[in-house]
Amino acid sequence: MLTGFLGSGKTTLLNRILTEQHGLRIAVIENEFGEVGIDDALVLDAEEEIFEMNNGCICCTVRGDLIRILSALMRRRERFDRIIIETTGLADPAPVAQTFFMDDEIASQLRLDAIVTLVDAAHVQTHLDEAKPEGVENEAVEQLAFADKVVLNKTDLVDDQQLAQVVTRIRGINALAEILPAQQADVDLAKVLDVHAFDLDRVLESDPQFLTDTEHQHDTTVTSVGIDLAGELDEDRLNAWLGTLLRTQGADIFRSKGILALAGSDRQYVFQGVHMLLEGENGRQWQAGEERRNRLVFIGRNLDRQRLNTGFAACLTTAGVPA
Repeated sequence: MLTGFLGSGKTTLLNRILTEQHGLRIAVIENEFGEVGIDDALVLDAEEEIFEMNNGCICCTVRGDLIRILSALMRRRERFDRIIIETTGLADPAPVAQTFFMDDEIASQLRLDAIVTLVDAAHVQTHLDEAKPEGVENEAVEQLAFADKVVLNKTDLVDDQQLAQVVTRIRGINALAEILPAQQADVDLAKVLDVHAFDLDRVLESDPQFLTDTEHQHDTTVTSVGIDLAGELDEDRLNAWLGTLLRTQGADIFRSKGILALAGSDRQYVFQGVHMLLEGENGRQWQAGEERRNRLVFIGRNLDRQRLNTGFAACLTTAGVPA
């Protein structure tokens, strides 16, 4: 299972796994929090089968869907060697892990190998320190607490002192997980695949209610706004709008990502952001006859849906109508 807070690099690691030569056939289960599906398009083309789960968090509302997908995969056992579950950045990994022990059919045929938690070295302390409403879990803490392996990603964005502070924080939450420093989620895959790291007895030692406690309450102040508009974008207007948005609201925007159609370009433009940090690159070519649509998602607090829709629509060079 790949977990980690929004923007920590889960999909980057997944792409590394899918494209490196390891000889494994892998089925992928993707879970997104955003209302517009983006992550499936960010996963590189590969022969692996990808199952996308939207409209809820894998750890609660769509857990039944997870069981159904796993059951369907088991009926096609000859098609794959491993299953990778990439959770939404707001998932508590515990209920997902419970699935492998509480459903008899799944427990008899599948083994949970490891919970691999990715950490954004530049932002993790902010999320660990975040005050939550009473009774609401801090997902960033839970993801670290249940980790068998911690990929300490984006180490190039912090200095040595900050990095040491992050390691100390991680060790304060989870003293046993192996920490793997990384940039662009570039880690030795032998350290995260087929490592037999998940130990149920160890988990029960620290959390005796692990197999019985199924309650999970999300922070309802965190929401997502999805935008899906046809048309082409004026690049200058887009850059100015995104720049102003992230400069003024970046602290509340945990994650932003999108696949856009820029005027004058024959390739999709893919952008991903974490708070004020934003990076983009050209994606695949638009196919002949393919409608040019812009799909993007913002996840965070105090999001003004109407303002985001209006601001983005103003970047279009042609009239766009919400899907």
